[in-house]
Amino acid sequence: MFGTKKQDANGMYVVTQAGVILFDSPWDDFPYQLLLDSIELKHHKKVVLALATHSHEDRTSGLDFYKQHGIKTYTTKLTDAISIKNERPRAEFLMDKDTVFNIGGFKFETFYGGEGHTKDNIVVWFDKQKILYGGCLVKSIDAKDLEYVGEANLQEWPKTIKRVQEKFKKPKCIITGHHDWSNTEVLNHTLQLLEENK
Repeated sequence: MFGTKKQDANGMYVVTQAGVILFDSPWDDFPYQLLLDSIELKHHKKVVLALATHSHEDRTSGLDFYKQHGIKTYTTKLTDAISIKNERPRAEFLMDKDTVFNIGGFKFETFYGGEGHTKDNIVVWFDKQKILYGGCLVKSIDAKDLEYVGEANLQEWPKTIKRVQEKFKKPKCIITGHHDWSNTEVLNHTLQLLEENK
C-alpha cells in the first residue's frame, strides 16, 4: 500500500519434494483459492507452508486463509506483535530468531538484519541457488524514491542493507518487494535512494 493506492507486489513460491512453499501473500482482495489451485494444477503438489516477511497487508493478508486450509504459516515474533497491534492476519508459528528450514530437501534461511522499510522486515536466503528474497527491504531498480516510509527507520535502513550485503555474498538473483527484480544492483540502488533521501 502506498498511501491509499495498491501497487504490484512480488511474492515467490518454491516447489519441493514435500510440497510448495509460499513467500509473502497477495493483497487482501486476491482470490487465494485460485492461487492454490493454479499451483497444484501446474506442479501436482499442494502448498504446505507460507512465510510472511513483514506485517504489511501485501505480505500477511492471506495468512488466515492459508491456516484454514491446513497450510503451516510463519512470521517472526516481532511481526506477530505488530500484526496484533494493527489487527492484521497472524501466523500460526512464530520465529524468535533467524531460522533455517529444510523442507523436501530444499534448504533456506531467514535473516533479520535490523530495521528498514519496517521494524520487522526479514530477508530469505537460498544458499545453494544464491537467491536473495529481499522483500520490501530492497527497492527495485525501477524505484525513483523510497515510496511508503510511514513505518520506516531511515537511519537504520542503510546499516541493515549493509549487513545483508556482508552476510550474503554475490547473489545471482535478488527479488524485491515491488516492481522489476531482474537487476542484481538493487541493494546498492536502495542505498543510493536512502542517501538521496537524507
